[in-house]
Amino acid sequence: MRRSAAWPRGTETGFSYLMVMMAVTLMGLLMTAAAKQWKTMIQRELEIDLLAKGMEIQAALALYSTTAKAGRVTPGEVYPQTLAELTRAPKPFLRKVYLDPVGHGEWEFIRAPTGGIMGVRSKSKLRPIKQNNFPQVVRHFQGKPTHYDWVFQHPNPSQGGMLGATILSGAGPGRVPVVK
Repeated sequence: MRRSAAWPRGTETGFSYLMVMMAVTLMGLLMTAAAKQWKTMIQRELEIDLLAKGMEIQAALALYSTTAKAGRVTPGEVYPQTLAELTRAPKPFLRKVYLDPVGHGEWEFIRAPTGGIMGVRSKSKLRPIKQNNFPQVVRHFQGKPTHYDWVFQHPNPSQGGMLGATILSGAGPGRVPVVK
């Protein structure tokens, strides 16, 4: 009689163990899905930060160049040698020298032919989540495959026609315009 009383208790323990294992597996799957969502959220936030800081640096480079060119006779843009020059008094063009939020370090500099910094880019080769609906000043980022291709520079490619007028020679009825 003692044997029959012990038999149902053994199956109940096995059933409880099976239920606990199923619960642990389900929790693991849910945690994996949550981690993927979290990673996507973090990347979106970092991309927003990258755009904000990059556009601020781009605007500071434009203001620096405009201010430095004032009163000059020779044409061409003037660029700082370091980003720290943009933060110097008496008139700072940039609040502080920012780090690359996506690449987690220093920016890669785009050097002008004259040697100054004409732009910055992230060192990250990750594919961006944001592919369209960029602000007007960086609309040329549309469809770029990596963050590395997002170049914040002055002169700005998004404002191509606004920076310098294209000179057309030989324009007229029946003539093909030539861009110089």
